[in-house]
Amino acid sequence: MGKTIAEKILAKNCGLSSVVPGQIVTSRPDIVLSHDNSAAIIGHFEKLGVEKVKYPDRIAIILDHVTPAATETYAAGHKKIREFVARQGIEHFYDIGRGICHQVLPEEGLALPGTVILGSDSHTNSHGAFGAFAAGIGRSEAAVIWATGELWLRVPESFNIKLRGKFNKFITPKDLALKIMGGIGADGAIYKSVEYSGSGLRELGVSGRLVLSNLSAEMGAKAGICVPDEQVVEWLKGRTDKPFELVLPDSDAIYEREFEFDLGAVGAMIARPHTVDNVDSAANASDVKIDQVLIGTCTNGRLDDLHAAREILEGRRIARGVRVLVFPASSEIYIAASNDGTLAALATSGATIMNPGCGPCLGAHEGAMAPGEVTISTANRNFKGRMGCRDSEIYLASPYTAAASAITGRITDPREL
Repeated sequence: MGKTIAEKILAKNCGLSSVVPGQIVTSRPDIVLSHDNSAAIIGHFEKLGVEKVKYPDRIAIILDHVTPAATETYAAGHKKIREFVARQGIEHFYDIGRGICHQVLPEEGLALPGTVILGSDSHTNSHGAFGAFAAGIGRSEAAVIWATGELWLRVPESFNIKLRGKFNKFITPKDLALKIMGGIGADGAIYKSVEYSGSGLRELGVSGRLVLSNLSAEMGAKAGICVPDEQVVEWLKGRTDKPFELVLPDSDAIYEREFEFDLGAVGAMIARPHTVDNVDSAANASDVKIDQVLIGTCTNGRLDDLHAAREILEGRRIARGVRVLVFPASSEIYIAASNDGTLAALATSGATIMNPGCGPCLGAHEGAMAPGEVTISTANRNFKGRMGCRDSEIYLASPYTAAASAITGRITDPREL
């Protein structure tokens, strides 16, 4: 019987010849990821009565959620984390300014094909873009891994989403991800491993695969794994000297469900409030006036996303009464966008350039919304209160659609411009 990528990775990681869906296994993750919530994890860890972490070289902590600290409470949490890192000898620590954990981890060569990555953030799925089994876990579970190096996992059933064709102009992997969300639903893949395959995967590049894997969490998926290829190998060149293996599914792998999407049939999509699967075409929301635009986050804060926004905004001015916040996903991206003139072009159009990090996505600081306001965002969630106010509305879209909307002051299909 053929095996899926998730089954193969988990079997190897757990030292087993094979595994089957539903089986409980003891995983020894290659990397356990956390961010500002490490302060809470430290509290759980200390209650375990263990003095030292088991594998300090397998822990990655990246401060990104509320950076720089917005309050004394956040500052105290960051201080606690820095002291713990120094005391435990944790090598992979990245302080404020380095960027969002899901971008920094692969940039630092820590998200490798064939590995198991567990993280105390629900969008840890992102690293499946590199052919890893990457999944979100709770804070207490992260503390257990710090202490023991192990965690029980249930082997998930797998879905296969085959992609074919090519995108039309101004259509992106974000539009595809929203299209998939609308088709499968926010609870349609609970605790499944969603595999992305097919000839269309090559059209997405590594950046686009990060979008798909990231948004797999919004279907309830445990993991979202893109079949790895030479594009992944090329992207990782110079970022790691560790050996890795491209784990591929067997031709006769068993999938619980299979889907197929034609990239050429995807249009400019949005997700209306207040659920990610409340999907519609951008053209159908042209009557929605906006107050704020967010371009960035772990979903769409990469260099090609900023280039897409520049393509729309350069030579134009943002509509009166609309504010645009741009958050590069990492310092590496910030520097590249600065060197090629993208940040200057966006600022000239009227955008506000912010520091690398999560920014307003979680609603803790930097761009929180007021009652009655509407934001169009390139992020991954539009729940009530997500950006700091339960009486506001968030529409999700691609960087092209978000930038086009900034020009008109209403939700706009970028092809209209």
